[in-house]
Amino acid sequence: MSSDVVNPVPESFQPDAADLPVAPIEVRAITYSRSLLRIRVPVKVTLASKKQPIGRIIELGPGAIIHFEKSCEEMLDLEIGGQTVAQGEPVKVGDKFGIRITSLTLPHERFLTLAARQKH
Repeated sequence: MSSDVVNPVPESFQPDAADLPVAPIEVRAITYSRSLLRIRVPVKVTLASKKQPIGRIIELGPGAIIHFEKSCEEMLDLEIGGQTVAQGEPVKVGDKFGIRITSLTLPHERFLTLAARQKH
């Protein structure tokens, strides 16, 4: 099995423990926590949703209109990582679309007791 990866450090290299920086556990934990804040997660704004039979979807073409039950006055849902976390109203930001957060939706699992969580 060939590998195109070149390891610039020879396998025989073993650094002295004195050469390695040793940070207190608290510093390493803070650094790790901050690195978690840089993880990218999907953020999605849902205007409306609807289930349709496949037959109707196949019939769609340019100019087709899909009617949704949601009113134009209702708030938009903001999902992060597949969880609805907020609602808001649409806003125009320059020539782009945005959402102004008007309320936060707390996940239900935060309110479960420890005993209830252990049953899941």
